[in-house]
Amino acid sequence: MEDKIVNILKEIPKVEQGKKVVLGIDGLIRSGKTTFVRYIEQYIQEKNISVCIFHIDDYIVERKRRYNTGDDEWYEYYHLQWDIEGLKENLFNRLKKTNELNLLTYDYSSDKQKLQTVKIPDTCLIIIEGVFLQRKEWRHFYDFMVYLDCSREKRFNRESDVTQSNIEKFEKRYWKAEDHYMRRVSPLERADLVIQN
Repeated sequence: MEDKIVNILKEIPKVEQGKKVVLGIDGLIRSGKTTFVRYIEQYIQEKNISVCIFHIDDYIVERKRRYNTGDDEWYEYYHLQWDIEGLKENLFNRLKKTNELNLLTYDYSSDKQKLQTVKIPDTCLIIIEGVFLQRKEWRHFYDFMVYLDCSREKRFNRESDVTQSNIEKFEKRYWKAEDHYMRRVSPLERADLVIQN
């Protein structure tokens, strides 16, 4: 794992004094993004470089805006799960322009969004991880994009037994949205680096 991280850090723009570098870690559900980011964070902190991490799933909208809307389930997941334009304006567009972001963060226990303030140092590696990061609205904000590639079978086997028992949700919601993303956006071809995970 350390070899993969060292290779990534050799390829991304150097985090120089007073600069912010935005690294995207893209991949489909259960491709290992969060674990991979943890390794990068640990390695970077040992080098005394500031790291700021954003998990795109922290910014989903309330259930009523993404379930039972009358649209196909895959459409709800791909197009309605996040406020795409709101994140573009309040997160992506401001990452390098300010040291403080005010973001609507989803609270799973209350199913509500709450305003959260995030501080970003002047010199920082900013890592954004999540699904569908290379959608056209967000793609140009990254300095470097890594795509973690993993087969659907392996990813599904990483789910809990309870989650796997609801395969219909995967078939109607997640997998159709993933297929749409792969067809329309071509994330493997657009990424700066693809890692088999």
